[in-house]
Order: sequence, then structure tokens, then C-alpha cells
Amino acid sequence: MSESALPDYTPQLQELMQRAGVSSLEELSQNIGVSPLQIIRLRRGLALQTPVGILLKISQGLKISLNELLAIFAPGFVPSEEQTPGGNLKQEYQHLQTQMEQQRSVLLEEFQRESLHLLESWLLQWPTVVYRVQENPQLPGSKLLPFVRPVEQLMRQWGVEAIAPVGAQVPYDLHLHQLLEGTAQPGEQVIVRYTGYRQGNKLLYRAKVSPVKEPST
Repeated sequence: MSESALPDYTPQLQELMQRAGVSSLEELSQNIGVSPLQIIRLRRGLALQTPVGILLKISQGLKISLNELLAIFAPGFVPSEEQTPGGNLKQEYQHLQTQMEQQRSVLLEEFQRESLHLLESWLLQWPTVVYRVQENPQLPGSKLLPFVRPVEQLMRQWGVEAIAPVGAQVPYDLHLHQLLEGTAQPGEQVIVRYTGYRQGNKLLYRAKVSPVKEPST
């Protein structure tokens, strides 16, 4: 069948998007994590050639049931055990819904871990830059500080917190600190050179520290 012969459900899709408060196909795609191409295929009458998992996500993004979605984009299709080898569509829908709920927290954790990996350089270096700028406000870098506030806000939302601020003197802890130089015994005072991070009970990066030098006599 040529593309021109395919049905066009654009008006129906636009109406559903409007009712769901979605302004564009791109926004719908981003909201549900589905390629725009899959939504275009649905719009061109290829719903029955689209995986059920994709249809489920689109129906959730449009705030309608899977059966309602099929009734609009695949009129005349009546789900039955004979037409769906793995059982009826309702059962498959419920199974997918349960599966998605179970995977949601795992996927979120993986996303955060990957994002933190990408931000590793900023996480480790930026607090030291801020400390130096605060010591000398005349440094040109002071103009850059407001630009990183969104990243700091993101870290707070994810529950990522600094172990100790740069410049702080804290008791040395083998589990939380990494010595940059010299030696230190647990409990001895060290000074934080680079901030470490933890997320809840998980240690992400140890703080990099140096021994506190005794004043010369």
C-alpha cells in the first residue's frame, strides 16, 4: 500500500492531544519516551503493526485507555483470544502495566546514575572553583556562579548532598575521605580540598582531603 493510500488520523490525534493538554507531537513524544515516528505510524493507520507496549505508552500520554486508542486508530478491530495469540488484549495490557510499574523505579535509578556519571567532572571540580571565587570576588569567574544553580537544584531534587564543604576541617574517615597527600589516622583533622557526594545511604564520590599542617614553632 502506498503512503498516499494510507488513512490519515491527524484530526483525531490533534483532538486527543488537545484534550490531554499536549501542544505538539514532539511534546507527546518526549512525555512518553516514544519516537515521533511511532506516533506518525499510528496517525497513518498502522496501529495494528505497532507493538502493544508502544500503543500503551501512547494511550497513557493521551490519557485514554488502550481499547479507546484502538477504537479510534484501528476502527473495526475487535480484540479476542483468537486474534491475540498470547491471550486477549486486556490481559496483555494489564500485564504490561504491572511490568512498567515494576521497572519504573529501576529505570529512574539507572537514569540518575548515568546522569551523575556525565556530571562527575562538574561535581568534583565546581565546589573548589566556587571556594576560590568566594575568597577573591574580583575573579572574573564570579559572574559564572548563577549559571550553575539549576544543576545544584537538580542535585537537591535527587537527594545528592556534599559530604563536607571545601575548606572545612573534619575528622579523617577512611570510608568518606581520600587523601591527596601525606598520611592521616582515623579521627585526625584533615581539610577538604574537593567535595565528595552521597545520595541517601549510597556513597557516590569520596571527598579528597589533605592533612592539617601543624603550625611551625
